[in-house]
Amino acid sequence: MMYNIEIAQAPDRLRMESASTTQIALDVPPPAADAPARVDETGVELKRGVFLNTIAMLASNFRGIFTFLVARLLGPAALGIFSVAWANVDLISKIAVFGLDNAITTFIARSQAIGDLARGRTLFRAAVVLVLIQSSLVAVVAIAALQMFGAHLQFPREMLSALAFVLCALPGIGLYRVCTSTSRGMKVMRHDIFSRGMTEPATTTLALLIALGFGFTRFAPEVAAVAGTAASGIIALMFASKLFSGVKTRAPVFIWAEAKPLLAYAAPISAYQMLNAFILRLDVIMLGWFIGRAPGVTFATVGVYGATVEVASGLRKVNQAFNPIFAPVVAGMTHTGDQERAAATYAQIAQWMLWILLPLVAVMLLAGSVILLIYGPAFGQGGAWLGIVGIACATNAFVSLGETVIMVQRPHLNLLNSSVTCAVAFGTNLWLIPRLGVIGAAFGILLPYAIQGALRYGVLRLVFRWRNPWRSIRPPIFTAIIAFVPALGCRLLLQGIAGQIIAGLVFLAIFGFGWFYFRHSAKPTQ
Repeated sequence: MMYNIEIAQAPDRLRMESASTTQIALDVPPPAADAPARVDETGVELKRGVFLNTIAMLASNFRGIFTFLVARLLGPAALGIFSVAWANVDLISKIAVFGLDNAITTFIARSQAIGDLARGRTLFRAAVVLVLIQSSLVAVVAIAALQMFGAHLQFPREMLSALAFVLCALPGIGLYRVCTSTSRGMKVMRHDIFSRGMTEPATTTLALLIALGFGFTRFAPEVAAVAGTAASGIIALMFASKLFSGVKTRAPVFIWAEAKPLLAYAAPISAYQMLNAFILRLDVIMLGWFIGRAPGVTFATVGVYGATVEVASGLRKVNQAFNPIFAPVVAGMTHTGDQERAAATYAQIAQWMLWILLPLVAVMLLAGSVILLIYGPAFGQGGAWLGIVGIACATNAFVSLGETVIMVQRPHLNLLNSSVTCAVAFGTNLWLIPRLGVIGAAFGILLPYAIQGALRYGVLRLVFRWRNPWRSIRPPIFTAIIAFVPALGCRLLLQGIAGQIIAGLVFLAIFGFGWFYFRHSAKPTQ
């Protein structure tokens, strides 16, 4: 399909926008004294976006029904095969998307900030065309490579067959990410509720049940995943397209005029996204590689670990409630040189995230085995793994705020940080898994995330000169420490399922009281 979009020439205008924005930032610096008032004003916008993103995040957890059904109906071995295959596809999808999802959010936010919706529509169409071409080509090449070189890989044949099938989900994944990022760049967060939150889990679950009903058990999870991603991508495209309906244009220009600056901006983002995805999925991928060659690593234990990662990944989704609205907001602030306001907003969101993350991590540490029993009795052995992976996922969710700040200003620094973290993650997993088995993979992902968080904090402090957010994040941290001590005592004194449940409830009760006290005492000063 040919697109002929009527707008002024993009490269010239991009240079003019950069020059004019820089001049404004230099000539009219935002007064520091006004920063608190403007942060409060921004807080209203953030809370509105966080509310909608939270609904989308909670709705997306219906995907857990799919994991539950696979575990219950097909067993841990089938879940293990799918988990490793999906981890590889998620990694490959970063190549297919090429950073266009994060790049389009920034470009759309900038266009909206200056009222140039015509250019925003052109950027959106360019990103959609590019991601569909790229994802289709990557899928074809990857499937062909598996057919030719699959015998030389260390993965079992069952896993290679599942991987080849689920690679067909790449176009749907790419379409969903770009279209949803476009909506987020326009600060419209509700679209994700319908695409990922409702459409994907509903279609995935329905497709799984239909496949099992027809006796197609071998690749039932993979068929369901392909159907779900395709449906969510189409719905996301429909909603994003409506944002630009009725936009007037001026002079004709092909969308490829916008492709070059978009790809140039996305290139370093793509590189560190690829590294981040590699770090994110490395534990599951390497466990699949060591099946039968490391102590206790089998299809079944990898399936249990896959369920553990599924539960713990809910902590990563906490970031999805904040980051989609935080990215365009902080992009607009830093684009106009308002660094102090951006730093204050960052500290505010960091506190909100900790009030949510800390109790969830504590419950996973104290009652991990009870949580995993929902998948079946065989999954109870993953309780210790859940606690470790939960800490890792919470760390990743929290430090991702720093990644967003760096991305909208100096994305190449994220590439450097991710390169260091990736090397540490690979070396740690390669050394620990053959010696410790599955729990080695859990520790092998915790250490790299801690290092990544330290690197991003160093960039914010030393490069951007942002102040220490300790004053904002101190209340939830101290409250969690106070609540964890008696809860841990209950966990050690009381055995079995009852002990885990009581320990979790004790922590939540004390932490909830601490949160209420903080909110009540903070109101008069706000």
